[in-house]
Amino acid sequence: MPTVAFHTLGCKVNHYETEAIWQLFQKEGYEKVDYEATSDVYVINTCTVTNTGDKKSRQVIRRAIRKNPDAVICVTGCYAQTSPAEIMAIPGVDIVVGTQDRVKMLEYIEEFKTKREPINGVGNIMKSRVYEELDVPAFTDRTRASLKIQEGCNNFCTFCIIPWARGLMRSRDPQEVIKQAKQLVHAGYKEIVLTGIHTGGYGEDLKDYSLARLLEDLEHVDGLKRIRISSIEASQLTDEVINVIDRSEKVVRHLHIPLQSGSDTVLKRMRRKYTMEFFAERLERLKEIMPGLAVTSDVIVGFPGETEAEFEETYQFIAKHQFSELHVFPYSKRTGTPAARMNEQVDEDVKNARVHRLIELSNQLAKAYASNFDGEVLEMIPEEKDKDQPDSGMYIGYTDNYLKVKIPATEEMIGKLVKVKITQAGYPYNQGEFVRILEDEPVKQAVTI
Repeated sequence: MPTVAFHTLGCKVNHYETEAIWQLFQKEGYEKVDYEATSDVYVINTCTVTNTGDKKSRQVIRRAIRKNPDAVICVTGCYAQTSPAEIMAIPGVDIVVGTQDRVKMLEYIEEFKTKREPINGVGNIMKSRVYEELDVPAFTDRTRASLKIQEGCNNFCTFCIIPWARGLMRSRDPQEVIKQAKQLVHAGYKEIVLTGIHTGGYGEDLKDYSLARLLEDLEHVDGLKRIRISSIEASQLTDEVINVIDRSEKVVRHLHIPLQSGSDTVLKRMRRKYTMEFFAERLERLKEIMPGLAVTSDVIVGFPGETEAEFEETYQFIAKHQFSELHVFPYSKRTGTPAARMNEQVDEDVKNARVHRLIELSNQLAKAYASNFDGEVLEMIPEEKDKDQPDSGMYIGYTDNYLKVKIPATEEMIGKLVKVKITQAGYPYNQGEFVRILEDEPVKQAVTI
């Protein structure tokens, strides 16, 4: 039986796609082995969101070549899409496929075995107008299932290379989304995370269909208990989407809404599509309809030209609106983007000091948010054993509002919906006690504060 090993760099979408590529190999009779093992085929799914992503991708490719010089080395993903020639120049790379035509990978492998000529299967992603169907009926390593609903992005923010790596916005056929949601429920998943490159843009390229309609249709999938949107832009939180969320029994009380900066002048330089006034108004509206809502966000610190005053605006906005957790990134130049060519690049020391201030704020806000739920009974799905204390009988999972909770549980409870009482709120973990399993009850919203 031929073997294949995978290594995935980068985002949730890449992890989803690696699972999809594994399904293709499995159908052809391959066995999956660990990336550190000797394998017949290595598939490296690369990331290019930063220059460091490129560098890491190259290191991982070279590691596979050293492991087994006779193996077939396939490189795919975003870095493969933007820089195929750079990857083909690495001695030992055999096949390069970008962010489309992944289904051809197995054909290419067979072709390579006979001809022994390296294959560059990367096409012009900007011409791609059709969503590439990649099905994942079940996941090998997770309790939360991702469901990819769209590909590409039309925004062209000045710091971002992704439209060049993923192409323009294209939505997955709604019937395929529903079909896969049903498959995932059938495979035992209670929660589905809707994911994509620009998830909230779903439906912008479809006639008479939208993200709001998709959420309504997913509401009717029997056995599905929780719908989480992996990320949604403020500009895509339309009144229609908010109304659907308000009526929904399944959309969880957690939204990840990328802020990037809390200053209108910086947002303009970033070419973002909203103002702080608009963002604040959407947040207030959401918190009205979903009391206890967790809002997590991404922030880029030290964007070219960011002054102390602009950073202060960001800091104050986040503090005022009580985000529940932040992912903070120091701005790093991405070759090929307008922002990398901007004057007034911010000094590294200044960037680092600002990053630390925001991380500190994030930790304070996360603790404050969690403390609202001390003593509350919430719903959670245990996902895995506590790796730090494997013999403690403690398991870790997330509540609907994205609190990470440790509870005493058993292996059988993994992936099930259970009620837990928060006995000690904290961050990064809350301590909880098991109340009961909710398996066959009708779904109810978690207790709100």
